[in-house]
Amino acid sequence: MPNRRHGLIGVYPIGVLLSGLLLAGQACAAPPTAAKPTTVAPKPDAKPDPVANIAYLALVQKRVLPQSFLDQPPEDDGVQGARLGLADNITTGRFIHQAYHLEEALEPDADAVVAAFKKLVAQGYRAFVTDMPADLLLRLADLAEAKDATLLDATSTDDALRGEQCRRNVLHLLPSRAMLADALMQYLTIKNWRDILLVAGPNPEDKLYADALRKSARKFRLKIVADKPWTYDPGARRTDTGHYAIGAEVARFTQGIKYDVLVVADEGDNFGDDLGYRATDPRPVAGTQGLVPAAWARPFEQWGATQLQARFLKQTGRWMTERDYGAWMAVRALGEAATRGGSVEGAAMTAYLRKPEFELAAFKGARLSFRAWDGQLRQPVLLADARSLVSVSPQPGFLHETSELDTLGPDQPETTCHPR
Repeated sequence: MPNRRHGLIGVYPIGVLLSGLLLAGQACAAPPTAAKPTTVAPKPDAKPDPVANIAYLALVQKRVLPQSFLDQPPEDDGVQGARLGLADNITTGRFIHQAYHLEEALEPDADAVVAAFKKLVAQGYRAFVTDMPADLLLRLADLAEAKDATLLDATSTDDALRGEQCRRNVLHLLPSRAMLADALMQYLTIKNWRDILLVAGPNPEDKLYADALRKSARKFRLKIVADKPWTYDPGARRTDTGHYAIGAEVARFTQGIKYDVLVVADEGDNFGDDLGYRATDPRPVAGTQGLVPAAWARPFEQWGATQLQARFLKQTGRWMTERDYGAWMAVRALGEAATRGGSVEGAAMTAYLRKPEFELAAFKGARLSFRAWDGQLRQPVLLADARSLVSVSPQPGFLHETSELDTLGPDQPETTCHPR
């Protein structure tokens, strides 16, 4: 046997070696055989994948600065969520030969938004993800050009848009104020925190949030023992004695009231954070500050949400906001409709969104779908503070004949939506 270890080839008879060398020489001297020509049939040109065209239409709004420098509002929230949703759609689309395009139109005023909408419709767009105030959204929905379009409202929580002002061509991604209030009141019910001190701010949005809280408290038979407006202006809160003045005012404001939980309506973040730790009696704070019901929250990590948080952080260098999440869901919903419905045509995608078989996986442990009666995306609501997820509603024990998610917000028999 050859000894490869030491580089030896072994010992063979001389005749065998000579015969081998002779044959090798003849082989080398033989003229090369001409290679037979190989014919490769040219591949036909591959057809490009059909494209799902989605428009992101937003009114650029001035961000209201919070009372603290810690949480400055990002200038690109909303649209960054749509971009991440587009990337997710593209990843899925590669496997089924579907392509996606997101046309971004971020306009400086209402008239520019209307003009951009008309232009996009003329170009063939039918699926619109919107980020704008309720009055402008209704203005678009009522245009003649919007008859065959669908507006996916990614950022509004207005109850009226799901109620008496609802439109057939509008769907809503974020939970309404009524859903947020119901999510909180369910949790207060299971904790047996039945007596509520309600504090509402002076802004129109604060009053709408407070109205939703009042209705929800009645719905779940909780008692608002005091309903007080917040009118105190701290003035120079950053002076050396500013925190003393605020502490004294909150203690005076809450003195003499027996309650289990202080619920605040301050959507502008003007005073709600001042109420914690300063009341006369040690009581938790919930609502727009403290324990907050929300569609999305920074500490949320369950049901695979960590990977969505991480991908968004990698893309933007910041945390995902509710507005980002709403826009992400809107774009992903259209992608899911294209995948399951088998068509990237705008009208076909938006029609599939309304079908009973439509479902959206959105990292909440449930399949989300749109309610037929008001266009609202039914979904769980998170209850979280700045550092931890406390709970998720619907709470255990709140049952419904078709979907427990419909215990949040107006059910079909209660709806005031009669779309036109």
